Order: sequence, then structure tokens, then C-alpha cells
Amino acid sequence: MRIDPIDLQTTNPLIKDYRQARERVQDKFHYHPFHSTVFADRKKDLKEQSFQRDELVRVLHEINGEWDAPRSTVENIDRLADTKSTVVIGGQQAGLLTGPLYSVHKLISIIYLSRKAEKEEGTPVIPVFWIAGEDHDFDEINHVFLPEDNRMQKYQVKHTPVKKSSVTDIPMDKPAVEEWLGQVFSQLEESVYTKDLENQIYQVISQSNSYVDFFARLIFHLFREEGVVLVDSHHSSFRKLESQHFKAMIHNQQQITQGVYAAWQQNMQQGYPVSLDCNLADVHLFYHHDGERVLLMKGEDGKYYGKQNEVVLTKEQLLDLAEEHPESLSNNVVTRPLMQELMFPTLAFIGGPGEINYWSVLKPAFEAMEVKMPPVFPRLSFSLIDRKTAKYLDRFHLRAGDVIEKGVSHEKTAWLTSQSYPPLEAITEQVKNGIERIHQPLREKAAEIRDDVSQLADKNLAYLFKDIEFLEQRMTKALEEKHASELNKFDYLELVLHPGEGLQERMWGILPWMNQYGWEIFQEILEHDMRFEEAHHCIYL
Repeated sequence: MRIDPIDLQTTNPLIKDYRQARERVQDKFHYHPFHSTVFADRKKDLKEQSFQRDELVRVLHEINGEWDAPRSTVENIDRLADTKSTVVIGGQQAGLLTGPLYSVHKLISIIYLSRKAEKEEGTPVIPVFWIAGEDHDFDEINHVFLPEDNRMQKYQVKHTPVKKSSVTDIPMDKPAVEEWLGQVFSQLEESVYTKDLENQIYQVISQSNSYVDFFARLIFHLFREEGVVLVDSHHSSFRKLESQHFKAMIHNQQQITQGVYAAWQQNMQQGYPVSLDCNLADVHLFYHHDGERVLLMKGEDGKYYGKQNEVVLTKEQLLDLAEEHPESLSNNVVTRPLMQELMFPTLAFIGGPGEINYWSVLKPAFEAMEVKMPPVFPRLSFSLIDRKTAKYLDRFHLRAGDVIEKGVSHEKTAWLTSQSYPPLEAITEQVKNGIERIHQPLREKAAEIRDDVSQLADKNLAYLFKDIEFLEQRMTKALEEKHASELNKFDYLELVLHPGEGLQERMWGILPWMNQYGWEIFQEILEHDMRFEEAHHCIYL
């Protein structure tokens, strides 16, 4: 395995300016992640905060114990009781088979940075992965994509939840998931790892009651020795620990909302659009009502309403819920980062490009809660390159970075054109020019006779051109058929490195790679040097 950093151009202006430490972007955060003293500065600020460490350790043991956490995780949870310990944290939804590759890339980033920080600081740093179990959009997590006939095919589990419940509360339809897994494995070429891989995943399904369970147990299989601590944010025991923080958010709701709204407007004016529903009526909390998650809005009368008027609550009633039934509340994208900060002694947060975008408007929300936003590190971004992909890149003298960024459609067309000399397009154009020149006397004579005859002559030339273009198309198709084997190699490069005209990590999942290289493939990445300052890394397998 070899890992090479590459520079990719981003269409996200905020991320570009954030990496380059532009002042107007850095002002939106409390720390610069690549500053040499960032960890020391952060640890100093954390001393001003207090955490429910003993209670947190107890609950994390309970949650991780339900997933049969490995010894390394149990030991790391115990280390959180040390008042000098901190965490590196990030999170994601509980996708099937862990979802797109970027979920695992985020885990690698968390583990790698926690190792690095512990070595540099000499104090315990624990990797924590926050599973967003309260998310209710099942359609976002109920599928994987697999390569099929030079395109990515979607494979979706045949399970439609009765209610729009949080993922934690959706019981897994095991027969449907097992049928889906069989279909997925039928699309893979059998390797020395296939049988064992399939058996172990079926075993994980048998041990899981929910999709969050399935996700968590797979993570422990992938990173058994790394001590990663998992937390389901919608677990009832964890919610109980959040009670006082929910109350503080309710008391400070107006300041949070107004601050975020002002920052959001400023970002828009500066050319940093943020994909965030934002208005001054937002409460940034959900209420779980009749098995469904209801977004709360604040009315002019000071009461709290469901977005579709499903519920009406006074401030006192909402505070009572936070005190007595905190499991009935959950955070949205604005208050979830606040809850992470209040629950864990966070040395650093790992975020993807979209997360960093909306974190850029959250500084006022953290200040409303009288805490600082943790240092925000861009997660590591990878493209996996197997031997066949590397061979094809060399064959056509292509740079991996160019293919990852732009695909190969232009190069494919240029290669096909080069197989005919002179090129068909040039020959066609030459013939059309010649016919037009020869045809000119006819059109001139027709124009002298009558207007309708002149129009007929023009149409005649157009028909001749169409016949020539038709012949060109047929000849091009014949060339494509003649060189189909080579053109398929271009299609393979596009599929692996630029699927759906985007990054590999946004569409590919872990299964094809584990089927080819085994469970250890992602663990092995952690043994190599990587830099968070780099935009992207190519991993040659």
C-alpha cells in the first residue's frame, strides 16, 4: 500500500479559503486547526469547562457493551475518567454496511488524529464516533451502490418503516436485510475473502436488533484494535445525561437562533452559501411525538409549535420535558455540535466539507452557551486505486488526480479519434466542404429560376450533409466496436475514480474493497503517514 497526497480543486469556496487560513473565514471559528499550538490552546480552554465524566463513562460502557465492544474500546472508555483525557470526535448516520466510503474515512481520520494528538500532548486522547441515531430519513441509509456494467447500481433493502421514526427506533427487518445482503453478494466476484466476509456479516445481522446495532457492530469488526468509542446519540441513557444541556439550550434559544441567523446571512453576502434552513423562528430542537420527530418553531406568542402545528408547548412544558423526559427531545444540525461539546471534553472535531460549511455559522451559538467551538479539522479524503486501475492509468498515460477531478470522457474521445488517421471528423468536414463547393453552381442556378426551386436546392444540400453525418456516425460506432476492449478500460477508470461525476468516496461502499483485500484493508491505512492539510490522498493497493 502506498499513499500519495494530491491537490484537488474544490468548488466549495469556504473550504478552499479555510484550508488557506483566509482571515475572513478563520474569524468564523475559535481555532485554526493547523496552528502549531492548537492542542495546547484548546486544552487550556477546556480547563474552564466541567464534564459529567463518571456518569459519561458509565453510560458509554452500557451503550458499547450492548454491541459487545472489544477490550480496546472498554479500556478507552475507562480512560475518559482521567480529568486530563480528551476526545477527537466526529459522526455520521448509520448507513447500511457503514454507508458510503466517506463514513469509514471519517473514522480513520478520528483514530489517526487521536493517535497523533496523544503522542504530541502526552495525555490520553480517545477516538469517539457519534452515531446520529435520531436522524429519521431512512431513505438516506437504506441502500448501497455497487459497480455493474460500467455504472453504479443502487441496491436498496425492501423495508418501508411504518412511521417516520428515528433510525434508532426502527427495528431491523432481518429477513429483508438478509435477502438484500444475498443480492449484494451475488454481484461480487468470488475471492479468497468472500465466504468468510459473507458469513461474518450474516452473523452481525443475527446479533443486531436495529440498523444502528448493525452499523456499530461492523465498525468494531473493522477497527477492533483501535479503541474507538461509539455513542448512539438517541440512546435513552445518553439522553438522560443531556437533560441539563437541553434546558440550557431552551433558555438561550433566542440568542442561539439570532446569532446563527446573522452569521448565515453574513456568509451568504460573502459568497459562502450554507445549505441550512435558517430563520428567526427556529428552535433547533426536535420533539418526538407519537413515534415521529417533530421540528419545533417558536411563535410570536412565545409558545413552541410543531412545524406543521402537530404540537403546542409552553416554555415551561418544554423545560419540564427536558427535565423529566429528555429522551423525547433531540438536536438538529445547529444544536448537535453544541451537545457534543457539552457532553465530551473535545480536543478536536472531524468534519466533512458540508459539515464545515454549516459549522462556519455556529460560532455565535457556542458563545451563547459560553463555550468555544473545538478546533475543526477537515476529514481525510481518499480514493482507493486497485492494481487494475493503476495499470490502466499507466497504459493511457493519465494522472490519477486528473481522472479523479474531471473523469476521462475527453481522453476517451481523443483516444478513439486517434485510432483513425486522418480523424473521421476531419474527413467528414473536408467532404462536406467539397460537396458544398461543387453544389454551389446548382444553388446559384436554382436561385435564378425561382424562390421555391432555390429553397429546394438548399434542402438538397442539407440532405446530403445529413447522409454524410449518418455515415460518420456509423463509422464511429464501428470503430467503437472494433476498439471496445480498450474503451472499456476508460469506462472502468471513470467508474472507479469519477463515479457519477464525483468522488469515489461519495458513491462506493466498503464491500467491494473488503471482498478484494479483506477486513484489514482500512486498518492498514492507519499505519501510513497522512496530513490533514492535504485536500485528498490516493491509496495504491
